[in-house]
Amino acid sequence: SRGPRGAPASPVRVPAPGSQLPCFHGSSTIRNLKERFHMNMTEEQLQLLIEQLVDGSMRSITTKLYDGFQYLTNGIM
Repeated sequence: SRGPRGAPASPVRVPAPGSQLPCFHGSSTIRNLKERFHMNMTEEQLQLLIEQLVDGSMRSITTKLYDGFQYLTNGIM
């Protein structure tokens, strides 16, 4: 796959199990991070998941409140 401007995409790098970073301590941290990438899903399943996530966020009151906050404080909509 390709990254921005056609450059080869960099692989996702996960810290080594012996990482000294406190945020990577604990057995569930790396597993939870990997689960967020949904590597076990097909492209079609991922497309459906993304459509559902976008649809859900578009109808979410918290998204609307956050968008309003961004507009009022930063002029971003």
